[in-house]
Amino acid sequence: MAQAAFDRLPEEFRALCSDVIFNVTEFPEDDVCKELEAESPFDILGLFTGIGLPQQGYAPQTGQMPNTIHLYRRPILDYWAEHDETLGHIVTHVLIHEIGHHFGFSDEDLEAIEQAAG
Repeated sequence: MAQAAFDRLPEEFRALCSDVIFNVTEFPEDDVCKELEAESPFDILGLFTGIGLPQQGYAPQTGQMPNTIHLYRRPILDYWAEHDETLGHIVTHVLIHEIGHHFGFSDEDLEAIEQAAG
């Protein structure tokens, strides 16, 4: 589903994600939950780790880890079970949200964009 959602994105966006690693795992790691102060691992559907494109500068820093988008399968499924949205819509939403962080947008920026889009 995540691959299908990514494949539906415009080519211009996909091209800007050519060096991003996409990772689907069951749950976020314990240290991620602690760092994000999540009450439960079910509170985190996805995560971007790395340095956003605008902050990277002209050339990658030596030893810099690649940008990674994490999708957490079990929290996404739990969210789906509790809401009236399709699973495909939720996966696409989380994926696009995390790609937004890769592009340098904050959570507040992404919320404003979503509200403006309706």
